[in-house]
Parts: sequence; structure tokens; C-alpha cells
Amino acid sequence: MYKEEQRKRILNLISILVLLVFETASFAIVWSKYYVDPDFVRGGYSVVAVYTVFTYLITKSFNGFKISYMRLVDLFLSHILSIASSALVGFVFVSTVWRDNADVIPIIVMALIQMGFAICWISFVRFVYMHIYPPRRIIIVYGNYPLKDFLAKLRSRTDKYEVCEILNYQRGYEKICSDVLDFEGVILYDLPVEERNIIIKYCYKHSIRTYVVPKISDIIMRGADNLYLVDTPLFLSRNQGLHVDQRFVKRFMDIIISLVGIVIASPIMLIIAILVKAHDGGPVFYRQVRLTRNGKEFKIFKFRSMKIDAEADGAQLAKKNDVRVTPVGRVIRNLHLDELPQLFNVLAGDMSMVGPRPERPEIFEKYEESIPEFDFRLKVKAGITGYAQVYGKYNTTPIDKLKLDLTYIQNYSFWMDIKLMLLTFRIVFRKETSEGIDDNQNTALKN
Repeated sequence: MYKEEQRKRILNLISILVLLVFETASFAIVWSKYYVDPDFVRGGYSVVAVYTVFTYLITKSFNGFKISYMRLVDLFLSHILSIASSALVGFVFVSTVWRDNADVIPIIVMALIQMGFAICWISFVRFVYMHIYPPRRIIIVYGNYPLKDFLAKLRSRTDKYEVCEILNYQRGYEKICSDVLDFEGVILYDLPVEERNIIIKYCYKHSIRTYVVPKISDIIMRGADNLYLVDTPLFLSRNQGLHVDQRFVKRFMDIIISLVGIVIASPIMLIIAILVKAHDGGPVFYRQVRLTRNGKEFKIFKFRSMKIDAEADGAQLAKKNDVRVTPVGRVIRNLHLDELPQLFNVLAGDMSMVGPRPERPEIFEKYEESIPEFDFRLKVKAGITGYAQVYGKYNTTPIDKLKLDLTYIQNYSFWMDIKLMLLTFRIVFRKETSEGIDDNQNTALKN
């Protein structure tokens, strides 16, 4: 098993090096052929080196190097984003050192070639990888909660995992320990803490790969600080959301980005407004009460994507193939353009660019009845995009939304906000992110 893991790492390392070498070489060629300054020849090596480091870091932050397990479409989009970002930074630098107006065409052609190569190379590596390493045979040990939804998600990744056995923890420690030895990995799904810890230690002792679906308390502790006041390790979880300096920097960034966003998006918003109005003559905007930090209510602005009387029967989330959605609304919802007016909410201070999705008070109450910890999400301002929006879907269950949002709150950083905003472009091309709830649901709660 150890040697196999090492071979996988070597294959992944080779695939990364090939991508970096190609992208570095192509930039070096473009730099030397089109932009090199006679007085800056030696400095060109530094420029290429900085470009390589930036490309590596931005691609890594987008998980573009995790070729072995990410979905192909996500890998493609991650590399397209990272290459576009690197090209933009490269051109900005070129423009600062070039004496005359720099020609952007060579950079654009370079980026397109890099994107084409990345897509072909990643597809080839995945093809080789899947033929050498078939899906991992795993066993699931589950607790007291239904396994159906999680199992459906897992079986959508048959390229990575083959579920060979499902075992309830009540079958006993000896049965579980005996069975897990026959598989390449074990998934622990929502087990009671005491039983889970015993199994984790057993798997660690026998070097068995272990996947754990975290509890809310696990996510809170992951964001804790390490303290060494005495010779006993301590975890400190402050449980206060963001610090005052973090809120200040975040607010400053929100103001700048929302102002720039409003200016850039104004022509698009004008076109959408005309289309919404022309379709049925109803109001262009849709205002709705939502919750933000500390449970404060505010009115969110969105382009109206549904019929005027869409909620005559009460509050409910959009369903798959919802008949209430207008033709114009379907397009702007799929592209997430209906949320552009929320830039004004950000500028006003009711929302942030990044944060938990703002919920309606009546729907929030229903979630809180089933999940009392759901109000943990209110320790920060609601956001246009966020951890749950990028890594989840519109119809993600409330408990999973809570876990994703807590992951953001407990591990917040300025760079994480930048990363999530950039990754937001990726979800525009993934239809499932805007997929509605089932017809027998009014909220994302599962029966």
C-alpha cells in the first residue's frame, strides 16, 4: 500500500511539473519575443521566475493540481481560471515596464494555448491514472442517521470509489475491525463520538485510509489555535466570529469591490432590467427580507426571475424545473446574474462579498427547529458568494450548508475571501449549483 501511494505521488508530481514547465516556457518565449526590454534582459529571468511561482500558487489554491480526485470539469475550470489570472498579472507587469503601449494579443494567444494544453494533458493523465489505479474499494460504517443521501452522492463518484460494504456501528467493534482490514479505505458517517474515536485509532494503528464525515464540533475545533501554556497541548476556540481587524479589512474590501463591480456590471444590469420588464411588465427587482450577522434583518435586492405571484402559497425555495420561473429568469438564474443587484446590499453594509448565503426568516426558523446550531452561521455577515455557494449547491441540505459555512468562519483569512471570489466564476459553468429542490419539498430539508 505504501509503495502504491508513492507511485501515485510520483505520477501526480510529474503531471504538475509538465504543466508548470509548459506554462513557464510559453511565457518565457512570449516575453523574450514580444516584450523584452534591451535594458532589462537580465531582469527577464526574474520576471519568468515570478510568473512561475505565481502560476504555481494560484493553481494550487484552485485545487488544480489535485488531478487524481477532482472532477474533470472542475479541473478544467480551475486551470482556465489560474491561467487567465496569471496572464492578467503577467500583462500588468509587462505594461509597467514597457515603454510604449504593450500589445495584449501575444498574452491572449499564449493563455489560450496554455488552456488547450492543460485540458489535453489533464485528460491524458486522468486516463492513465484510472487505468493504473481503479476505484478504491471501501466500506462505510454509519451511525443513527439515514445514509441514503450521502450514499447517492458517493455513488456519483464511481471513478474514485467502489462501495463494497455498508455496516452499522451497532454490529460491534470486533465485526467492524475485522471487516475494514479487507478494504482499501473506510468512511465513518455520523458515528457517536466514543465509537468513532475507537475505530479511528484502530485504523491509524493498522494504516487504513480513513474518511470521516465531520460533526459540527469537529469543524469548530479545526479552527482552534494551538496553545502551549504548559506541557499539555491546549486548543483555544474563541467562538466570536471574525476579529475586529478582520471585519475592518473585510469591510474595506467589500466597499472597493462592490463599487468596481457596480460600475463594470451596469451595462449588463441595464440589459437584464429591460428584458425582465419587457417580458411581463412586472417589477424589475425582487425585494425580500433576509437575515445577516447576529440575526439582523435586511431587504435583499435581486432581479425578479419568477412570476409576479410566485409565492401566493407561502415561502418556498425554487424547485427543479419550477414552472414559476420565467424564460428570462431561467437564463439569469443559471448564470447567477439575478444576484448582481446584491452589490448594492454589499455597498450598504447589509451583506459582504463573501459569507453564508442569507436565508429568509421563516425558512431559517424551520431549519433551526431541526438543527439548533443553524444560527452559528450568523456570526458573520451574509455574502453574495461563500464556502457553501462554491463547494455546495442551491439545494444542499441545511446541515451540510452549516458545516461548509462553519468551515469558512473558523478558517477565515483575507486570502480565502479572494480565492472564493475567484472560484465563484467556476460555478457559473456548473448547472447543478443552481439546481432547485425536489417537487415534494418546500425547503432544502430532507424527510
